[in-house]
Amino acid sequence: MNMGIRLASAPLSSSIPTIISSSSSTHSHTRQLNHHHHHLFSTFASPHFPFSLLSRESANLNPRRPLLSFTRYTPCKVSRGQVEVEDGVNDEACELVNGIELSIGEGAESIGAYLFKAVKNNNGTGILLLSDIFGFEDSSTRDFAYRVACNGYNVLVPDLFRGDPWEKDRPKPLFEEWLAKQTLQRVSNDITKCTKWMTDEFVAAGISKKLGIIGFCFGGGRVIDVLAHDQGVCFGIGVSFYGTRIDPSVAASVTVPVLFIAGDNDPLCPVSALEEIEKSSKKGLSKVLVFKGQGHGFAHRPQSPEEDGDAEKAFMVMRNWLYDGLVLGK
Repeated sequence: MNMGIRLASAPLSSSIPTIISSSSSTHSHTRQLNHHHHHLFSTFASPHFPFSLLSRESANLNPRRPLLSFTRYTPCKVSRGQVEVEDGVNDEACELVNGIELSIGEGAESIGAYLFKAVKNNNGTGILLLSDIFGFEDSSTRDFAYRVACNGYNVLVPDLFRGDPWEKDRPKPLFEEWLAKQTLQRVSNDITKCTKWMTDEFVAAGISKKLGIIGFCFGGGRVIDVLAHDQGVCFGIGVSFYGTRIDPSVAASVTVPVLFIAGDNDPLCPVSALEEIEKSSKKGLSKVLVFKGQGHGFAHRPQSPEEDGDAEKAFMVMRNWLYDGLVLGK
């Protein structure tokens, strides 16, 4: 049964069904973007904002965050790069998305990342995007981040696995051993460092907007950990796509709106668990959107025309959620 729900306090153009059935979609095409870091942060948000650190031509830029402490920059190195992006979006704004490779921090503790910046329609809002187990260099993750940037955002995708993402050709019996090496404390510290870098950049640019956070699979589970720890200090909204290993007791302490997107055929992210989180969320902040017949990963790595259609619907719901909560709700 389809039920209309409101996904944010600001009005949407239409109500969103909690359960959506599959449909077809158009095929995507591949384009290659050339990135020039001297354009990327000529301003962080718009021509009216002062230069941020990343506006400088120098390649050596200096970006666990103490809460509310934005005065000290950790080092950040910038390099030029190229990325191949698959997308079927015809939005003119997509022609003006730039990106750069970053190294946040120093030495053995530095964190690789990729930053996409909307140029034409930048709304001055930052999004931290946490990948699935295949890491920040995975083409599906970067394609998705690129498309979010097309909608006006500055999207940072960090390397959660320090150069050691799960590879599809690895023997499956080795997965738990690999995952055990990705300690949640280390991952949490890296996310905190990236969050501080982003908030420092916004302060330098004279912007006070809060960040949004998106995550898939492993990253979708970490979205909840981050928001529970943050308590609304830096992040104002979240989106968790089929998050794994979510602790309901941790989710209960989240204080900002979270949209959960999942399929009802996903054993890694049981819908019943998400619905319990929704029921226990503070002030009804959490919303669950379930796609009938879909399994794990359909929204950012669709494998069929039916998944393409539902991936498109999921993206549009997410887009409205972020816009209402971060841009209109600032």
